Amino acid sequence: MAERTPTDERIMVSEVFARSSAREARADLGHVTEAARRLPIYRRCEVLVVGGGPSGTAAAASAARQGADVVLLERYNHLGGLSTGGLVIWIDRMTDWAGTPVIRGFAEELFARLPADAVAGPPREEWGSAEAARAAHWAPRTAAFHGIVTWSPTLDPERLKSVSQELLIERGVKLVYHAWAADPIVEDGRVRGVSFESKEGRMALLADVVVDATGDGDLFARAGAAFDNDIEADDIHHCMNTAWLFGGVDMKRWIAFRTGEPERYAAFMQTGREACSLFDKPFVSWRDDIALFLGPRQSGYSALDVDDLTAVEVRSRRAMEQHLNHYRAHAPGFKNAYVLQGAPQIGVRHARRLKGVGSVLRARWAEGTPLADEIGLSPSVSPKFPSISIPYGALVPQSLDGLLACGRHVSCDPASHGFMREIPQCWVTGQAAGVAAALAVQQGVPPRNVNVPALQRALLAQGVLLRPLSASPAAT
Repeated sequence: MAERTPTDERIMVSEVFARSSAREARADLGHVTEAARRLPIYRRCEVLVVGGGPSGTAAAASAARQGADVVLLERYNHLGGLSTGGLVIWIDRMTDWAGTPVIRGFAEELFARLPADAVAGPPREEWGSAEAARAAHWAPRTAAFHGIVTWSPTLDPERLKSVSQELLIERGVKLVYHAWAADPIVEDGRVRGVSFESKEGRMALLADVVVDATGDGDLFARAGAAFDNDIEADDIHHCMNTAWLFGGVDMKRWIAFRTGEPERYAAFMQTGREACSLFDKPFVSWRDDIALFLGPRQSGYSALDVDDLTAVEVRSRRAMEQHLNHYRAHAPGFKNAYVLQGAPQIGVRHARRLKGVGSVLRARWAEGTPLADEIGLSPSVSPKFPSISIPYGALVPQSLDGLLACGRHVSCDPASHGFMREIPQCWVTGQAAGVAAALAVQQGVPPRNVNVPALQRALLAQGVLLRPLSASPAAT
């Protein structure tokens, strides 16, 4: 087990639990040869989005809003990805340190549609407040960092699924659930579509532009695009786990215990580690009677290895049962707790990162000025840094044509991946990828040759926050 100390470059720190056993080498059992097949073409479209997580949902919605004929392929029965099926219902910071909304556009459309009882977080007038009492109130509710209140709400995942689905249907997006993309269809260095599997067997889906929103870069990697997979070994941002919810709790009582009785709380956490081995603390949710567990976070496992994925699922579910027993017996507010839901989607934080024609880099955090191809902003990790410019080049493969990437696998270094993987940033890069894909079709050019000023104008028209090139750090 390892735990990092909070710094100006890391807001989210937690205990990290190493894998329980060494990975066994898989026996070489030879191979079989598949016969060549003629695949029926399921559909042709202008923009195909593969993956219906936060970035894929944003990409499909924004491409359709831009006038494109869009198909979205999703392996589960819902949209939202980790923000819904993964129970990552705490949406990280969407404001800068002055309280100004930075994550806008598609994200604001979603929030405008969510009912009031599906969202919990600080009121608008408190965003950016450094008043000690307000920050102390919101800090254990995951909405104040470095003594400043931020807009980082928690959401009802089922309502977010419904809102996301209806928004896409309204815009004419063709949804295809229960369909798993198998391989990209590549001709002369350009992605032309994908083959996918469903209960009907294997079929093909052809498109003018494909958006890889798989989260793990499955399509661009299989198509031959370059990628990185280096990590910071003692950091949480490469770990995996399956989240869960406990119902029947009293989170107000828990927070009073955690903040008001620090010695008892420390003792409780220590006995939990001794009793459960893998042990973590709860987060608040959108309701005071539901607790969210986003750990224990497990390192040393690969999100691209089926045996590792299985091991993490088994280990997480065992941890859930151990937590339930320990919290019921010893945690204030948890006497009547019960398992409400284990996430149907595993919590993968990192697998691959595209090598793009541009990138989000730690070396630029302090600059604060917009890049020439800025397509959105990310809140910085501390008041020490201004908001961070996200370049269009981070979505564009170095050489592969016909494809854009969005979400947690965009081009960035390991330090920047810590925030670029978060749900708000996935909304931002997804919206940019969707609009760019639609413009590529309309302009009759590969995505890498999309006119950037035209892209920026289209994003501004969709409510995205962009800055003029003359903007200074103080203006972010």
